[in-house]
Amino acid sequence: MDFLIPFVVFVVLMAIGYFMGGANERKHVADIEVREQRHQTFPVTDLKTTVGMPGTTGGALVLGQVVIASDYLKTWLAGLRNLFGGEMKSFQTLLDRARREARLRMVESAISQGAVGIINVRFETSQIGQGSGNRGLPMSEVLCYGTAVFPQGS
Repeated sequence: MDFLIPFVVFVVLMAIGYFMGGANERKHVADIEVREQRHQTFPVTDLKTTVGMPGTTGGALVLGQVVIASDYLKTWLAGLRNLFGGEMKSFQTLLDRARREARLRMVESAISQGAVGIINVRFETSQIGQGSGNRGLPMSEVLCYGTAVFPQGS
């Protein structure tokens, strides 16, 4: 009986984490989709030239940065996955959201500066916050940067 109470508490906390984490993730993805729709015609390319953007001049570094942490449930499930091996799909969705958010922040920064496009776009990622040993939640930083191009004469 002494082991039953901690087990029930563990299961209840995991269920709360699952539903709250899922709700937060769905809300974030919905926000990203609305913002991507709003900026879908803004030209962004990994090319180093302004091909397709006549009458423009380059000039400013723009960047978008985000740090997204995994929740305890995903981390715990990933620990189980480590025992058996295989693809960690829960972390893939986390990195996808981070990449999309970083790109959107870069685009929104360029637009606020009056840019008409972004060239030479690159992504950088790093893992931070693992903590010492097996403690701490894994977090990923995604940095998206490029060169904003502006209308000639501005």
